[in-house]
Amino acid sequence: MSKQTAIGNKGQQNHPTPEAARGQNEYYPQQMQGEEKKDSWKQTVLYGALAVGVTGLTIWAVRKMVQEAVSTREETKTLEDGSSATIAKQIKMAFDNDGWWGTDEEALRRALRSTPSKDDFDKVKKSYQKLYHRSLLEDMADELTSTEYNEMLQIISAKPKKKGDKVEPNYDAWAKRLRSAMELYYMGMFPGTDEEAIYAVFNEMPGATAWSKVKSAYTRIYGDDLYQDLIGEMWSSEIDDLIAKVKRKGS
Repeated sequence: MSKQTAIGNKGQQNHPTPEAARGQNEYYPQQMQGEEKKDSWKQTVLYGALAVGVTGLTIWAVRKMVQEAVSTREETKTLEDGSSATIAKQIKMAFDNDGWWGTDEEALRRALRSTPSKDDFDKVKKSYQKLYHRSLLEDMADELTSTEYNEMLQIISAKPKKKGDKVEPNYDAWAKRLRSAMELYYMGMFPGTDEEAIYAVFNEMPGATAWSKVKSAYTRIYGDDLYQDLIGEMWSSEIDDLIAKVKRKGS
């Protein structure tokens, strides 16, 4: 091959044909357009995610502010003796138990017994939700054993529907509360007796007739003798003293 031919070939290799040059010119703009579309799509997704995040944070912040405002307004009502807000706060304080482990069941009983009616208890639940943004019954279930929880529900079930309605003694509720007190299990496995719950029921009984009817209700519901079950859980002298105190209240 001559030197001129080699040089000519080399020149041809360095300079693409018009057709090739036209193809390259058509390819690169298309490639740039594709990359621009990808960048635009990424930006759209990014801005969309930021918008959702900002909206979510805004909604959360507004909701938090509203909750705090409602809680603060409800907190002022806890200064009113006997109000639904006051009872709700007393219940929460019983759950907290001054930082000690467990719940102050006696304080909880006092708060529930001070609730005049079932309608008032509904108001207490609503007030509790406003104050603490939590469900009262769910917190009660978390704080108490199943027998303690059932006992507290029986306290409410014995209330009249509305404040001022005539209250008929609920012998079945007393019988069920006594049974729950004797079926207590600590940590779900160690049997025990809730003596405070038993004392609470006897303190509520108005007289000898009530004691007699509670015994009958207990036998009807459970098929057992109440007195025998009680002395199986506590000293017979303690139970005899409780019965004597009830009978001294009258018939």
